[in-house]
This record gives sequence, C-alpha cells and structure tokens, in this order.
Amino acid sequence: MNESPFSLKNKTVFITGASSGLGAGAAIECSKAGAKLVISGRSEERLGKVYGCLEGEGHERYIADLTSRSSIDDLADLLPPLDGLVLCAGITKTIPVKFISDEAVDEIFRTNTFSSMQLIKKLLKQKKLKRGGSIVFISSISTSYADKGNSIYAASKGAINSFSRVLALEMATKNITSNCIQPGFVPTSMLEKGSITEDQLEAEKKKYPLGFGDVTDIAYGVIYLLSDASKWITGSIFTIDGGVTLR
Repeated sequence: MNESPFSLKNKTVFITGASSGLGAGAAIECSKAGAKLVISGRSEERLGKVYGCLEGEGHERYIADLTSRSSIDDLADLLPPLDGLVLCAGITKTIPVKFISDEAVDEIFRTNTFSSMQLIKKLLKQKKLKRGGSIVFISSISTSYADKGNSIYAASKGAINSFSRVLALEMATKNITSNCIQPGFVPTSMLEKGSITEDQLEAEKKKYPLGFGDVTDIAYGVIYLLSDASKWITGSIFTIDGGVTLR
C-alpha cells in the first residue's frame, strides 16, 4: 500500500518554541504522523516534558535561546539535515502605542522575527534544508485583524508574512516551500503569564463563530504544510481562526 501523502514518515522536522503552546502541540502531533522530531526551547524542564510525549524513536532536543546570535549559530551546527522547519518561538505583550519603548520593540522583534530570519539564513548557508523541504512560520491573524495594544506584536508577525513570501520565491528552484499559518486565539499555557480573567476569556470566545480551537487544530495545518500533500503550495498564508476574521 502506498504511503499517504499526508504522512510525515521518514521526514526529519525541527520545531522551535516547542516547550509549550502551539510549538509543543505541533511537535507531539508531528511525531504521531511519523516524523523524527528535533525540538528546541528555552525551558529545559518544559521541553523535557514535551520530549517525553513524542511518539516513535530517534528524536532530539536542544535548549536554545534564539534571541542570541551565538546560540542560533551553535544550534544550527548541531542540527541534522532537515525535511521540515516549523518556527513557533514567539512572545506577545500588550502595549498601547503611546507607551512603546525601544526595549519592547527590540525584545518582541528579536524573538518573533529576527531569530527566525537569522536561523534560516544559517541553515541555508550550511545546506541543512533538503531539496523538496518545507518551512512553516507560525504568524498571527493580528497582521490584519487589529486589536488595541497589539501594534508591536502585529508588526512583528506582518514582517514574517512578507519575509516568507520572498523566501518562497527564492527557494522555489530547490523545491523548498515557505508558508505561514495565522492562528486565531487558542488558549494555551501562555495564558499563565498574562492577566486575562475567566470573564474576559468567555467574552473573547463569543467573538468566534466556531468557538475556540485547540493546539491540534493548528498542528494539523502544520502537518499538511510539511507533508507531500502540499508540495505545490508556497508563499501562501493560511488562516486558521474559527471564523473570527469573518466579522
């Protein structure tokens, strides 16, 4: 029987930001789809828990701070040849425009934008991305769905969308695809760092025609873009948001 085009069997996939949230969910589901995973994150404890949830064998994990250029260089040197790259590392902060600081801009862009650009540059120079490989960026609906206090985060993800499209064009000769997924709000462990109340969470949920999704809804989109089923898709931006941007 032929292998399903949606399978990730015999593919090696590296996922950043895999110690929690969407990155953790993507890693676990990709392992179920047959991929050999390489995962990275800043928290050794949380990354270890995700690593323990991976199905199959031969997976690898690395503690790395992708806001550090030297850490990116060291990580790239350690990575094996890759069939897929999923860029999930990111942070968000609510800051009204009149309170924006240089430090906040630097922190958010360094984490959400520059780290991915620098890592990809390093991997391309080292020829670590195989011909026919896939690059998947986790972007956000905030790039076009404005929300007060979200300007820096939205801008950092908008830059990723534009970067991905140019990257797709440059990598087409190697049959390497580059695409973005724009998730809506998905309740994850990141909420522990915020101050959102149950009432605020319920009010947000009412904005979504299909209600809130969960991390697997995003992970399945990631699997599709990593699989051979999407080999003719590049430079695209996929919105997975339960219909919230329809309004």
